[in-house]
Amino acid sequence: MLKGCAVSSATPILLRNFSSTSSSSEPIHKPFTAQSPPPVHRDRRRTHAHTYALTLDFSASTMSTVMQKIKDIEDEMAKTQKNKATAHHLGLLKAKLAKLRRELLAPPSKGGGGAGEGFDVTKSGDARVGLVGFPSVGKSTLLNKLTGTFSEVASYEFTTLTCIPGVITYRGAKIQLLDLPGIIEGAKDGKGRGRQVISTSRTCNCILIVLDAIKPITHKRLIEKELEGFGIRLNKEPPNLTFRKKDKGGINFTSTVTNTHLDLETVKAICSEYRIHNADITLRYDATADDLIDVIEGSRIYMPCIYVVNKIDQITLEELEILDKLPHYCPVSAHLEWNLDGLLDKIWEYLNLTRIYTKPKGMNPDYEDPVILSSKRKTVEDFCERIHKDMLKQFKYALVWGSSAKHKPQRVGKEHELEDEDVVQIIKKV
Repeated sequence: MLKGCAVSSATPILLRNFSSTSSSSEPIHKPFTAQSPPPVHRDRRRTHAHTYALTLDFSASTMSTVMQKIKDIEDEMAKTQKNKATAHHLGLLKAKLAKLRRELLAPPSKGGGGAGEGFDVTKSGDARVGLVGFPSVGKSTLLNKLTGTFSEVASYEFTTLTCIPGVITYRGAKIQLLDLPGIIEGAKDGKGRGRQVISTSRTCNCILIVLDAIKPITHKRLIEKELEGFGIRLNKEPPNLTFRKKDKGGINFTSTVTNTHLDLETVKAICSEYRIHNADITLRYDATADDLIDVIEGSRIYMPCIYVVNKIDQITLEELEILDKLPHYCPVSAHLEWNLDGLLDKIWEYLNLTRIYTKPKGMNPDYEDPVILSSKRKTVEDFCERIHKDMLKQFKYALVWGSSAKHKPQRVGKEHELEDEDVVQIIKKV
C-alpha cells in the first residue's frame, strides 16, 4: 500500500493472477478486505505435521528394532550353557545387551525432554523414599496411613496415575515418601508409565517394593528385573574393582584373588565391545562379567531396598512364617495398621541417617531440631555446610560431645567424623 493513500474498510482488494498457465481471466484468489486477514496457506503446516509424524514413526521403528535385538540376545543367552568354555561368549552378549538397554532407555532426541524423565516432584526433606510395586498392592493406603496425605484408593487397578508425595517426621528427620503409579512387566522397555516411575525411583535414597501377600512371591523377582534393567542395583555395594583407561599398553588385567568368572579373554571381549583397547583393570574380589560391565557403564545406582509384604491379615500363620525367611522384608497390613512402627524403624535403619544436635554457646543443646546428615558425609565440614554455606569461612574449631569424642568435650577440626546423636558447638573466628 502506498504511503498517504487511504483505503476504505469496505473496499475489496483484488489480487491479479500472473500465472501464464491459467486460461481463465478471473482472479484465482478471493478478494479480502483490509480488516480481514489474507487466507492462510496450510501447506507449510501440513509439511511440519508430516515431518513430525515421520519422526515419531522412525523413533517407534528404531525402538522396536532395539527391543527385537534385546529379545534375540536374551534368547541366545537362555539357550547357551554356562561353563568355562562359554564364559567368553556370554560376557560378550552381556556387554551388547547393556549397550542396547542404554540406547533404549536414553535414545538420542532433538529438543524436548528425554525418554527417561521422571515425574516433576520437588525433592524435600532429609531423605526420599519411593513406593514401587504392581497395581493394587496397597501403596496408596500405605502413604495415607504413614503420612496423612490423601492418595485415592479404589478396588480397581491403576488408581494412582501420577506421583503423590507425602512427608514422614520420624526421630527428628523429615522423610519424603512418594506414592508412584503401579508398574507392569516390561516397564523398563517403555511399557505403561514404567520409565517415569523407575526414573523417579533413581532419585530416591531408599526403595520400598510393596508386594501383595496373597499374590505369587515371584512378583518380587519381576520388579527387581525391571529396576535392574534401568540401572538400579538393590541392596548391593559398588563393585570393588578398579578400571582406568590409558593411552597405550593394551588391556592389563590383574587380580588379588582367585577368579572363577572372569579371565583375560572375557575381559578383552567386553572391553572391545565398548571400543576400549587400553586399560588397567584390578579385581579385589571374585567379580562377574556383570560387575565389570556396571563399572564400565558408570551409570548404576546402588541403593537399599525393603520388601514390604502387605495384606498379611489375609494369609495364614504358616504362610507368614514362610515369608519370614525372605531377606530385607517387613510384613505389614496397611488397612489395619499392623506393624507400621516396625516399618518406620526399618526405613530409618536402611537410610542410615545421622542426627547431630547443635549447642549454642552458653545454652543447652537443642534436642528438638537435629541436623540430619548422610552416613557417607558426616564430618564437621559437612555439618557446617548443612547449616549454612558461609559458616566454613568463619570456622575456627568445634567442640564435640558424644560417641565420636575421646573426651567431653573434644576440640576438633572440620575433618572430624561425627556419630549419631553427637552434640556440636561451632567456635567462629573473632
